[in-house]
Parts: sequence; structure tokens; C-alpha cells
Amino acid sequence: MPSTESGLPFDDFRALIARMPPADDKAVAAVRARDATLTKPAGALGRLEEIAEWLAAWQGRSPPAIHRPQVAIFAGNHGVVRHGVSAFPASVTQQMVENFAAGGAAINQLCLAHDLGLKVYDLALDLPTGDITTEAALDEAGCAATMAFGMEAIAGGVDLLCIGEMGIGNTTIASAIFLALFGGTAADWVGPGTGLDGEGIARKQEVVARAIAFHEGHLDDPLEVLRRVGGRELAAMAGAIIAARLERIPVIVDGYVATAAAAVLYRIDERAVDHCLFGHVSAEPGHRRALRRMNKTALLDLGMRLGEGTGAALAAGIVKAAAQLHAGMATFAQAGVSEKG
Repeated sequence: MPSTESGLPFDDFRALIARMPPADDKAVAAVRARDATLTKPAGALGRLEEIAEWLAAWQGRSPPAIHRPQVAIFAGNHGVVRHGVSAFPASVTQQMVENFAAGGAAINQLCLAHDLGLKVYDLALDLPTGDITTEAALDEAGCAATMAFGMEAIAGGVDLLCIGEMGIGNTTIASAIFLALFGGTAADWVGPGTGLDGEGIARKQEVVARAIAFHEGHLDDPLEVLRRVGGRELAAMAGAIIAARLERIPVIVDGYVATAAAAVLYRIDERAVDHCLFGHVSAEPGHRRALRRMNKTALLDLGMRLGEGTGAALAAGIVKAAAQLHAGMATFAQAGVSEKG
């Protein structure tokens, strides 16, 4: 684990990460044993069979079951927006939060389609984070407090957590995080976000490069990366991922920005996100690169780049199907079907 120059708040999270429970190998073995008896050829359901094993491994039970799936959207605003890094003004963050509450957003429809709960967390939208080109986004106490707030996303008996975000300017933030964590150049990580043209992308690249240069010498510790060039919604998602692992709740990570939050934990300990399934690969160019660096394969590739948990919610429908298939199918003996000779 990287050394740090900071004090106690982050140390608490390092301690939590250090004691994350491992996968439940007995539950996985039980799933495999039952799968071998189900009325289908071995391996016929492909990755759906792997998903059933993944659920069992992190829920610690066989068969795995999903009764309280939850989508958690964390919304934050960013001081870096003043540099024209987004096609939309910062006021859209609050407007979209209101749209979520009214049931009018894409994520609302996907939650209805797949019977998912939805909670939206407004993270001080009237107080944007610091402009990362000239100051830290957050101080350590504020970042740690936001991580702790994000941990509340698992309250209420959740057994599958989907994390997403809303925040104008946050693909800039995610790009800066990936650049700090994985290296390369700003051009490797910066994309159009909500629809920037070529000139806007070039400006965004320059802003990200300038932010990393400003914080140079302080980015060896992933949690320092999170507080210096991150944002409240990313800190909250990181906290939610930690809390879910401690309570054996599998997590589905949404797109580019949500993956940046997971990447912070991955760089602390690569095993820290083993309970996470990456729901989709975003059309944002850097997302595919980030998933490769983390040795992760996204479930879906639909050319989406909306955020707000939409890719995770779509993936949750497939995960629910995988659980139902495993638990509900009859065995050869129950159905009176002859097994392979």
C-alpha cells in the first residue's frame, strides 16, 4: 500500500480496505455442483453461469438471490467547469437531480423495467469542489466524510448495489484521476463527455494536464489522488464500494466516472474491487483503456455514455436473470430428463 503524508481520516479507510472479506469459496463450489445437475448442457449459459458464481462468492450463500437491488446515484458539482470543459452548464446537475426525483430520466425507466430501487444523493450541489487546476478539490477531512456518507448507500437490506453518478464536468475529473493513477498523457484519457467538439476536447485535455502538473509530487497515494483531483460523487462511490464489500453485497459499477472511483480502490489493493462487476464499457474512449489496466471485462458494450447508473441498471437485469436461472431451473432428476450419455 502506498505511503501517505496525510493524517487519520484516510487511515480509517485504509484499515477498512485491509480487512475486506475474501470471496466465499464454499458458496462458489455449491453453485458449481448445482449447475452441473441443471437441465442444460454444461456451460450452455456461458457468462450467466459465471455471474451466478460471482453472486454467490460475494453474497456468501448458495443459491445466490436478489431481493433488494438498489441503484444509488451520487450527484456533485465541480469548480473545474469554469474552464469550459463541458457542453452543459453546472446548473444542469441540479436540474437532472430534480428530473430523477420526478421520474423523468433514463435511469427511472430502467429501474422500472428491471424492478430496481433508486436513491439519489445530492452532495452539496450549491458548493462546487475546488478548481483542480489551482487547488485541491477537497481537503482530507471533507473527502473522508463524503466517503463515509457514501457508505450509507447500502442501508436498508440491499443485496445488490448499482452505483452511478451525475455531475457536469465529471468526465474531466475522471480523466484526471485515471491519468494520475495509470499514467500516459491527457489525450489518452480525455474524450467528448457530454458532446464536446474537437476544440472543446483540446481545451479539456489542456485543463487535465494542467491539473496533474499542479498536483505533481502529491499523487503517489490513490486517496490523495481522489481528494486532490476528484470530486464528491467519486468519493461517495468509493465509500459505497468499500461498505458493500464489508457487508458482502455485490456491486455493479456503471461507466467511465464510476470506474474512476473504483480505480482509486484498485490502486490501493487490486483485490478491493473483486466484488464489483463492471456493467458496461462506455463510448467515452478512455473507459476501455481503464478497464484493460484493471484487468476487467465489462458485461455490456452498447455505445452508451449517459452515466446516471444506466449501464449498471441494464447489467442488473442480466444479473437478476442469472440468479433466477440458477435457483429456479429444475435438475435432470427433478424434471425426469435424461443426462448426457
